[in-house]
Amino acid sequence: MSLSAGPSRPSPSPRPRVAVTGAGGLIGSALVRSLRADGHEVVRLVRRPPRGADEVEWDPKRQYVDVAGLAGCDAVVHLAGAGVGDRRWSEAYKREIRDSRVLGTAAIAEAVAALDVPPRVLVCGSAIGYYGDTGTRAVDESAPAGHGFLPSVCVEWEEAAAAAEEAGIRVAFARTGLVVAARGGAWGRLFPLFRAGLGGRLGDGRQYWSFIALHDEVAALRHLVDTPDLAGPVNLTAPEPVTNREVTAAMSRVLHRPAVLHVPAPALRLALGGFAEDVLGSQRVLPRRLLESGFRFAFPTVESAIRAAA
Repeated sequence: MSLSAGPSRPSPSPRPRVAVTGAGGLIGSALVRSLRADGHEVVRLVRRPPRGADEVEWDPKRQYVDVAGLAGCDAVVHLAGAGVGDRRWSEAYKREIRDSRVLGTAAIAEAVAALDVPPRVLVCGSAIGYYGDTGTRAVDESAPAGHGFLPSVCVEWEEAAAAAEEAGIRVAFARTGLVVAARGGAWGRLFPLFRAGLGGRLGDGRQYWSFIALHDEVAALRHLVDTPDLAGPVNLTAPEPVTNREVTAAMSRVLHRPAVLHVPAPALRLALGGFAEDVLGSQRVLPRRLLESGFRFAFPTVESAIRAAA
């Protein structure tokens, strides 16, 4: 993390203080480990009474944050939100997906804006779901929002950070793709299937998947914190999106298992409900702003990302 301070700010502490929501999730827990390994003081926002000095209570549903616990933070990384693929999409769960993001982001944005000395940066989680189904068309951060449930959620999600932007805090939106990890997240569900020889393409397999290795996701989030001129949307996806057919072939090669099965689209719709359209949809998303800012991927290809996770 950059330690430079503007003339109107007090000198930062020797151990930069970073607050993280969603610290128990796949990405958040990896980010916390990375920051602590480099000597940063990490404050975890939790939805229960704190059990230690490194925890701060908040409740996104009530839009409550213990603002005093954020005092002295150089950065806040907000990653909390109900898992998009955790359950079948009932109308009630769709509301939970939306409210957990929009209400939670508004609460964090208002909390940091209320601080006497606000953090230098608020990094807000977002998703490439913003763009909707792009088919074979490659898109970057200049593309407009798509149509449908997830694009509308992403638009509201990012708009909910307005209080922080109006307070003069640099706000970056991390529009994350599919995170390649052996445990946790959507990709974590693929590994045991492929290891058991039950892997295969989904639908016709022609849909593009924009992925990112967990290592690169954490490095990119830290890059957003450290890069003073990065604000607004930034796509956190590897530079070479691939089709589901290519993902299937790469998983088969890395795990040395056959992948001859095929899950037809009707079966996915039956099993997943509305979420199936996003599994079957195509998103060919490029990380233009991340690359232009000097970020370098450790695992730019799908095979290297899978090998890193396996």
